[in-house]
Amino acid sequence: MLSKDIGIDLGTANVLIHVKGRGVVLNEPSVVAIERDTKKVLAVGEDARRMIGRTPGNIIAIRPLRDGVIADFEVTETMLKYFINRVGGRTWYSHPRILICAPTNITSVEQKSIREAAEHSGAKEVYLEEEPKAAAIGAGMNIYEPSGNMVVDIGGGTTDVAVLSMGDVVTASSLKVAGDKFDESISKYIKSKYKLLIGERTAEDIKLRIGTVRPGGIQAEMDIRGRDMVTGLPLTITIHSSEVQEALLDPITAIVMSAKSVLERTPPELSADIIDRGVILTGGGALLNGLDELLSDELRVPVLIAEDPMHCVVKGTGIMLDNLDKVIKKKF
Repeated sequence: MLSKDIGIDLGTANVLIHVKGRGVVLNEPSVVAIERDTKKVLAVGEDARRMIGRTPGNIIAIRPLRDGVIADFEVTETMLKYFINRVGGRTWYSHPRILICAPTNITSVEQKSIREAAEHSGAKEVYLEEEPKAAAIGAGMNIYEPSGNMVVDIGGGTTDVAVLSMGDVVTASSLKVAGDKFDESISKYIKSKYKLLIGERTAEDIKLRIGTVRPGGIQAEMDIRGRDMVTGLPLTITIHSSEVQEALLDPITAIVMSAKSVLERTPPELSADIIDRGVILTGGGALLNGLDELLSDELRVPVLIAEDPMHCVVKGTGIMLDNLDKVIKKKF
């Protein structure tokens, strides 16, 4: 019998979809390109991402999710419908049950937006689960024991820090500082230091290729191109990893302070468990060079990067779908 359960990691940067029985079947950027005047959708996902910063005036590439929540409801709904169709959701699974992950501190209005977007995409039932919980399960942590597990999930729009025990969140913090803010900080730094304007994609490329957050981390250089603010002409400069580390200081400090805050509010018995088990890093931000070592130094506990951190949340939704009636407590 064909399954009708779909798990969605509705991320600010990427949408990942897990179909029960088939695994992760889609991983696409959360971008939609539309015609400005007619609102006609021209491209979704990777095709639309290639258009960012490179479209003529009548075409706009929109990222409908910002800081982990829906910023443009209609475009998000269009994007979800497109992706669910792509994975066969509305052909084989006419009325699927959909499990969507969201940051820990979203408001009831934001919850309603996510639920409605999923319902309009053809869902029979919509379940909402906290991202760090799904991330911890997807990383292989047994959160259903009476012991402390701590996860730091750094996505595109939000960083979620949580301590879990007995299948639920004990203490948590969610801040709107993550991959997008890293890119923004790099752009601002280069604009301030070199009077050079660069695009979103260039900033992300810098982060991925030579980004580091720890003194003595990777030592690399990279040529980047942009527009000189003084002459208005194209310009190429060379930047070093140490400059990226300087650029990322403020957002990384915010994440460290958030993790410390969660640990300070954690009951002593669970804190002792975390010292033994360590903290698990998930999400795309976990791959930033030196972040695990920096957090370990600051928190004074072992910090480990999850295997395949980018897919932890969506893998967690897959495991939850297999045990939907047992593990989902929140139905909206």
